[in-house]
Amino acid sequence: MSSRTAAVVAIDAGQTGMKVRVRTDQSVGEALLPGVRTDQPVLPQISVAARQIADEFELDIRHLAAGISGLTDGETTPDALAALARSAGAAHAVIAHDATTSYLGARGIAHGAVVAAGTGVVTLGVGPSGATRVDGWGYLMGDAGSGFWLGREALVAAMRDHDGRGAATALTGVVRDRWPDLEQAYIELQADPARVSVVASFAAEVARAGAVGDAVALDILRRAGDLLAESALTALRRVEAEPAVCAIGGVFRSEALRDEFTRALVAERPDARVVEPAGIGIDGVEALIDLPAQHPLAALTWSARA
Repeated sequence: MSSRTAAVVAIDAGQTGMKVRVRTDQSVGEALLPGVRTDQPVLPQISVAARQIADEFELDIRHLAAGISGLTDGETTPDALAALARSAGAAHAVIAHDATTSYLGARGIAHGAVVAAGTGVVTLGVGPSGATRVDGWGYLMGDAGSGFWLGREALVAAMRDHDGRGAATALTGVVRDRWPDLEQAYIELQADPARVSVVASFAAEVARAGAVGDAVALDILRRAGDLLAESALTALRRVEAEPAVCAIGGVFRSEALRDEFTRALVAERPDARVVEPAGIGIDGVEALIDLPAQHPLAALTWSARA
């Protein structure tokens, strides 16, 4: 029987996909697997993915690291972590919320703040006073400035235009393209099980309309930039962090939003600067393995041996 190759397996587990990186002494490879279901326990899904990769490539997993969307407190207990390591066939397992690994990917161990804005948004600040999370409370209670927030504001603006309560906007035509009968749109949307992603899909339309000068779309983008800057400034203040801010995620592809985000940051903190990310989420997942115990983010990670 052939011997198995010692490896480090890192999994960046989002809801749209799981990016897997396998590192051995001889090579580094990556794979993409289906995303995690956050309406179900996530650790068993990580275990299945790790075991699948290990069996396919005949790996002996020395370290399994995962940054996970939808991680709950009940899954960070020592027993849960030890069970993950055993079921995945790993000697050691370390996990964290994907907000933590996004930070590590973007900033490494340096202090500052990272705003990660896609369909949802979460901001993490790291400084001398520790680590803090701002927002990331979901589309019903938070996620201010996120893709969902942008999309919902687009729908509101379209219906205000339709009623005659608000300014005319190209967004109305975009919404009508999806729902030709605007007065039935809210019924169809409420009944759609994918309504969160449907609403968030309009964020790209807001960016496109803003890029060609639609006043309503530009107002939405600027308000989103202000909200995201507010989260970053709050995180910096709470942990007395160096004012270096990394802005990542699809929302920041809008030039108007990013410009307003930067303007609002500097207006409040003239010493603030927006910095480019050092890497991506999967890099942050790998960084969990060697994260210094004294680093503020170490308190937001959990590990165990099989």
